[in-house]
Amino acid sequence: MGKRILAILVEDRPGVLTRVSGLFSRRGYNIQNIAVGRTMEPGVSRMTVTVEADPITVEQIVKQLNKQINVLKISDLTDEPSVARELLLVKVKADPVKRSDIQQMVNTFRARIIDVSPDSMIVEVTGDDEKLKAFLLMMQEFGIKEIASTGKVALYRGNKLTRETRC
Repeated sequence: MGKRILAILVEDRPGVLTRVSGLFSRRGYNIQNIAVGRTMEPGVSRMTVTVEADPITVEQIVKQLNKQINVLKISDLTDEPSVARELLLVKVKADPVKRSDIQQMVNTFRARIIDVSPDSMIVEVTGDDEKLKAFLLMMQEFGIKEIASTGKVALYRGNKLTRETRC
């Protein structure tokens, strides 16, 4: 069992997110993260869902999702050539003595400091799971105050597209 990334194209209508996430919870599948946003197609949104499941379970999830009227297309990107990233905002303790050390770590991870206050900094970092875990581990020495995450988003590499098609 491992993390699976599903790209789900849905009609951009009220209640669709609730119905899709409800399907996961009714079946006992835990969504690790979910990101929803617009697509190039008017009236169509893209849900990127990360779920801990084996391929057989994912097949069951896809079958159930295909029964939803507002679901247009489902793609399992896990074993496909794709790019997946997540964005974290991390608020760290930053007394003046430690700021240069934090700045050095931020540069090492190609992150950005987006806010500075007298006692903290907010850092924006994007990347895959490994990079984000490593960054958080390094920031722990300074003291993490708060974290906010977008959830994972992913796209096929190259010319392959997740197109709107009725299931």
